[in-house]
Amino acid sequence: MREVFRDRMEAGQLLAGELMRYANQSNVIVLGLPRGGVPVAFEVATALRAPLDVFVVRKLGTPGHRELAMGAIATGGVRVLNEEVVRGLGIPMAVIDKVTAEEKQELKRRELAYRSSGSEPEVRGKTVLLIDDGVATGSTMRAAIRALQAQHPARLIVGVPAAAGSTYLELRSEVDEFVALMTPEPFYGVGEWYQDFSQTSDAEVTELIERAHRNLTSEESDRGRPDTCNPQGRGSSRRED
Repeated sequence: MREVFRDRMEAGQLLAGELMRYANQSNVIVLGLPRGGVPVAFEVATALRAPLDVFVVRKLGTPGHRELAMGAIATGGVRVLNEEVVRGLGIPMAVIDKVTAEEKQELKRRELAYRSSGSEPEVRGKTVLLIDDGVATGSTMRAAIRALQAQHPARLIVGVPAAAGSTYLELRSEVDEFVALMTPEPFYGVGEWYQDFSQTSDAEVTELIERAHRNLTSEESDRGRPDTCNPQGRGSSRRED
């Protein structure tokens, strides 16, 4: 019987174990891709004692086949198209633009729902751990990577419990490090690698972000400002290929 994760919580705890070299560094921030990536990111941020935020990306679903991604958009105005799908199905640019406009509205709604301020996380000069619950075609993750790289982080690390082997090979050269607990083939969908893959709600995303902030604030109050221990926050700054 193939190995699967019990749920996103267990997957996040196991993923955190592979990222502990980034623990207790003041320059690290964990970003979860809503919605399913946030419960995984919460476990990572908690274990690493790092701040948690979200980075909103929206898949551009193919008309008539919404689960098939013809691309994705991300915070910052980045749009990534899956040229193979677009060409193969002969999707007109006018259709792509229409779907993009619709998803931009949803992207903005989610940003406001998850963060009352609506402000984006500050990533310039930081080590960013970009977390999702899995990667299939890679359109969503690729859009997030390109949008974040435009903001000049010091390092960009992608972490997922499961990724399609072919997508993992494509994306790992685009970031400083790509950590995946499993890269099976064939890979038909992220949900097949979880016993419980129930939908994550907007309310749960907001609650996890707030809880992570409370936990981190409480820990910092108990132990004093952590910056004095590692002012540069670059204990693992070398590139790992």
